[in-house]
Amino acid sequence: MPIWTQPISCEILARLHEGTAVQHLGIEFLDVGEDSITARVPVDSRTKQPYGLLHGGVSVVLAETLGSCGAAFSCPPGHRAVGLDINANHLRGATAGWVTGVTRPVHIGRSTQVWQIDLRNDAGEPTCVSRLTMAVLAPR
Repeated sequence: MPIWTQPISCEILARLHEGTAVQHLGIEFLDVGEDSITARVPVDSRTKQPYGLLHGGVSVVLAETLGSCGAAFSCPPGHRAVGLDINANHLRGATAGWVTGVTRPVHIGRSTQVWQIDLRNDAGEPTCVSRLTMAVLAPR
């Protein structure tokens, strides 16, 4: 059973991020499942750090984007989700290709949500694991 409380698709998510850092970094939404969202970021001149690796901050941008979208689209109607905390463990560098992330909820509560985000390179090897905590704000 889907967890989404409003219409969601890759097209809706892409339109929502037009003109933002997500679009500038080349992040692409690939799939929306019943309880997951998948997106990827290119490892290129926009996203690498001076050693030629995907910048750790870009991994965190991808993770936060995925978790925030999950939270926003699973909130009760009229509610908003805002970030409280994110952590990331960088496990392996990526020097080319794409890094793909998948987010799934750990907890969807009345006032908080926690999302797990797993990032992998093109070979399917884990590059980063992240956890995002969101506050759910009721309408004013």
